[in-house]
Amino acid sequence: MENITKNDSVSIIEELENRFKIIYEEKPVKGYFSPGRINLIGEHTDYNGGHVFPCAISLGTYAVLSNRDDNLVNIASENFKESGVKSFNLNNLEYSDSDDWLSYPKGMFKAFADEGLELKHGFNILISGNLPDGSGLSSSASIEMLFGKILNSQFNNIQSGVKLAQLGQKVENNYIGVNSGIMDQFAVEMGRAGYAILLDTNTLKSELVPIKMQNYKIVIMNTNKKRGLKDSKYNERRSECENALQLINKKANFKSFGMMTNEDFDEYNYTIDNPVLIKRARHAVSENQRTLRAISVLKNNNIDEFGRLMNASHTSLEYDYEVTGDNLDNLVHSAWENGAIGARMTGAGFGGCAIAIVPDEKVKDFMKIVGKNYREKFGYEADFYIANISDGPQEMEL
Repeated sequence: MENITKNDSVSIIEELENRFKIIYEEKPVKGYFSPGRINLIGEHTDYNGGHVFPCAISLGTYAVLSNRDDNLVNIASENFKESGVKSFNLNNLEYSDSDDWLSYPKGMFKAFADEGLELKHGFNILISGNLPDGSGLSSSASIEMLFGKILNSQFNNIQSGVKLAQLGQKVENNYIGVNSGIMDQFAVEMGRAGYAILLDTNTLKSELVPIKMQNYKIVIMNTNKKRGLKDSKYNERRSECENALQLINKKANFKSFGMMTNEDFDEYNYTIDNPVLIKRARHAVSENQRTLRAISVLKNNNIDEFGRLMNASHTSLEYDYEVTGDNLDNLVHSAWENGAIGARMTGAGFGGCAIAIVPDEKVKDFMKIVGKNYREKFGYEADFYIANISDGPQEMEL
């Protein structure tokens, strides 16, 4: 179990400072942190014009840097030490397949440049993340918003929080090539400790909702099965939903599935006439309605009903949207059987993480038993973390 505290963050920054001195032979002058995120409910609704309910978490990505007096940007990552220092010039920010993980920070530099920001100088940068790679906790959005914070800080706070999230989505869509919605970047950028964000992805209207866990903990369960969105069926699911909506709109006029109620879908699902597309669309509609109901019960401190809605969410993702897979299903089903009042996959699926709401006194035994079941099934370990809800990107003292 990993439970990241403020003291842990300080020690991570101190370690980065020491590594920076070794790599660049100088001291860094600034430090930054950007969180990851979990989505409590509302999955694969963001690109369908529905609602999501994410929160930022205390796991994330750290950076220390110094300024250069030329146009060169050097970036090293403690997570990819074998890559060494990777570099690009501010005069050439075009995408290259050879950039690999560098594409995320480089893409943010290009997004700022495309907005007309004068990138006045380069940097020496060292980054390190404690978000498991490919886990579905949004390491890519964490990096994008980290560099949004860096560029805003270094060049006089040019962009607002919502605009930064939109630039991060633009990097994903147009630079990296993942046809994702805005939830991840918005949740990371706009995160606030003790709150989750109800976000209407159709209008970008948002509401901070206090998370009162009473005598429960949110446990993150990592399958340790990595998945890359670009290589998964993520884009395929989005296309299926777009096709289904087009068929419905031959008889109706709905801007998105987020505009439909369950009753609307019952009335018009005959127009789809394709069993696979019906299932995809049914999830998009029902998950959005489930999310709105979940907020209502949470505001009434009904944590048990919130848990049951999480369970229903996973079932819909498993059978209608078909994005879970054996690893996630094993963790979630085992969680249901071993004390969790609610559990579901979180993120895009196809591997990555699930979350569970577990009574405080059962957390230790819960992780032991669910972990044992997983190991016996797959032959390797699942990892468990306590999800502490965090603020968004921030500058850190050196």
